[in-house]
Amino acid sequence: QVQLVESGGGLVQAGGSLRLSCAASGSTFSINNMGWYRQAPGKQREFVAGISSGGGRTYYADSVKGRFTISRDNAKNTVYLQMNSLKPEDTAVYLCNSRGSRGGQPYWNLHEDGYWGQGTQVTVSS
Repeated sequence: QVQLVESGGGLVQAGGSLRLSCAASGSTFSINNMGWYRQAPGKQREFVAGISSGGGRTYYADSVKGRFTISRDNAKNTVYLQMNSLKPEDTAVYLCNSRGSRGGQPYWNLHEDGYWGQGTQVTVSS
């Protein structure tokens, strides 16, 4: 029912910037928590950033704090990830996730929750 399509990935040199977009369809976007995860070759999928349904609360992995910013535009059913000061270790497939809350919390660590997009490749060269 819920479909998520990521875009905006590409090849960038270290220190550069990219903005990822995730367009949602088939659901009521405005009531869902939205998150970004990433999967690098040979590594486990990890949480990157999340945002509450109204955009008032944001969450970041320590590795991206101060460099990445998550935002959402509920009128466009789209969530964004602005990535600045990119590093080679940021290279990964970035995945969009839509999920509800458990007792008012999104529980980003629960990878089985919600719906997933197919991902967009981000490659940062050194």
